[in-house]
Amino acid sequence: MAMDRRQMLGAGGLALAAVAIGAGRLLAGDARAEETFPYRLSDAEWRRRLGPDAYAVLRREATEPPGSSPLLKEHRPGTFTCRGCALPLFSSRTKYDSGTGWPSFWRPLPDAVGTRGDRSLGYARTEVHCRRCGGHLGHVFDDGPRPTGKRYCMNGLALAFVPGKA
Repeated sequence: MAMDRRQMLGAGGLALAAVAIGAGRLLAGDARAEETFPYRLSDAEWRRRLGPDAYAVLRREATEPPGSSPLLKEHRPGTFTCRGCALPLFSSRTKYDSGTGWPSFWRPLPDAVGTRGDRSLGYARTEVHCRRCGGHLGHVFDDGPRPTGKRYCMNGLALAFVPGKA
């Protein structure tokens, strides 16, 4: 499939933005490195445990493409857990379709996640990570439904689903 000039320029712009974001993260350092978490593995162990795509999301704060997660269509009762350490994170009762292309929830389980400021895109956001292993899950925004008004926009690659009682 051939690209026209507009598509070529758009793709080039996206590539430059990705390089700039990656360079900014390298210069700023990994915020997770300054924190300690109860569940720790070496980098090589994380790579073996997660595989390249989940490793990029959980350990390097990448974002999966929107609409790519099979968990978008997961509607059974159950619990969404951290793919890195299996900590229960979200009940299926709090999952909703945000229309963003990522699994979204209006509330995490108690004591499941931590947050920190994120300016990697040049503006302020709130990053969400697993409380136990520090794995990057996604971001939380203030445009969600009642009762919390929050949208926990999570990467499906950072989660696993355990069917059962929610």
